[in-house]
Amino acid sequence: MQAKIGIATATIVGMNAMIGSGIFTIPGALIFSVGPAGLITTIFVACAVWFMALTLAKVSEKFPEEGSFYTYASSWGGHKMGIAASLSFLIGLVIAMGLLCQIAGFLLTHYFPNISPLVLGAITLGIITLCNMFGVKMSQAGQHVLIVLTVFPLVATIVLCLTHIQPHLLKPFAPFGKGAMLKASKDVIFSFFGFECATTLYSIVENPRKNVPKALTYSILLVSLLYIGFAAAIISAIPATAFNSPDDLSNALLKTFPNYPWLIEIIHVSIVSAVVGTIHSMVWASGSLVTSLADKIKPNNKLFSTNTKSVLAVGLGILTSFLLLKERRLFFDLTALFIIFSYVSSMLALVLGKRKNKITFDTYLGLSTAMIIVGFAIHDLIIIVS
Repeated sequence: MQAKIGIATATIVGMNAMIGSGIFTIPGALIFSVGPAGLITTIFVACAVWFMALTLAKVSEKFPEEGSFYTYASSWGGHKMGIAASLSFLIGLVIAMGLLCQIAGFLLTHYFPNISPLVLGAITLGIITLCNMFGVKMSQAGQHVLIVLTVFPLVATIVLCLTHIQPHLLKPFAPFGKGAMLKASKDVIFSFFGFECATTLYSIVENPRKNVPKALTYSILLVSLLYIGFAAAIISAIPATAFNSPDDLSNALLKTFPNYPWLIEIIHVSIVSAVVGTIHSMVWASGSLVTSLADKIKPNNKLFSTNTKSVLAVGLGILTSFLLLKERRLFFDLTALFIIFSYVSSMLALVLGKRKNKITFDTYLGLSTAMIIVGFAIHDLIIIVS
């Protein structure tokens, strides 16, 4: 008999999966592309994520025996659709990790100014991949340290900025137009990915039909408040001219608050640790996904029968996205496109699968908001290609 977990633990699991290092680049990106109205974008994405999460919770209720994209999508589209959904999610993760490696390289130039960000990012990825290949996983204690390192710079930055608000920075509120607010949703959702984690706990949560939706709501609400506070603090206290790039949060803080160099240095160290720790955790998790997916494509697959080979494949995939994708928009667009495809194909199990439900309002909203974000990602990709 497997021990059941309560709503509090399920909520914490959801928060740990959702709070990622990508949030440190989002406010800077919003300043450049949306302006203060980026706060509206963050609220919209938080609501969209909640709708999608509630829909996925219903899917997990239908398939409590095994929570996976393959199981959900194959219920209505067969084996090939199950493979497509799982593979799409994996590709999205690999692309996202390529962006984080670029960010890691940029942040590390603070300590190694004579080495290019590209080289530093590649070295970081190489070391992390080797560590995972030799089984150097992040311990449970390491995961706790990682979440502290991620939350600390968020909270410290919020406190620092909110005590030095400059109201004039909020005008004009939407300098790039109202359309920019929705278009940026594909960028903001990058920092929410992982919210579906709590739905995979359906079979081990006490009273799951009641508690899984509650855990999703609580975790998304808490993380959303943290993200909205973080974005609001930066937008209302740091002028756009302080940013050399969206990744340049530490230097932007230092330019704006030159009297707090020690605090900003601590924040920078925490951000670097959070980014590197996230890459480390996701390389191992993605390696496990490769092994599982390979077994579904071809049972008893020998090529990826061990996590060592799978981790190497993931490392090479991340290196490819890291080297080939030069535009930041491409990372956000492609990550949103591939990962949300997995979400949508899973949610469709409620409508098209053998265990289908009568479609409800929240399911409709979950599918609709997901398609809106995908639509903007596709639109942006068409503009980039043309």
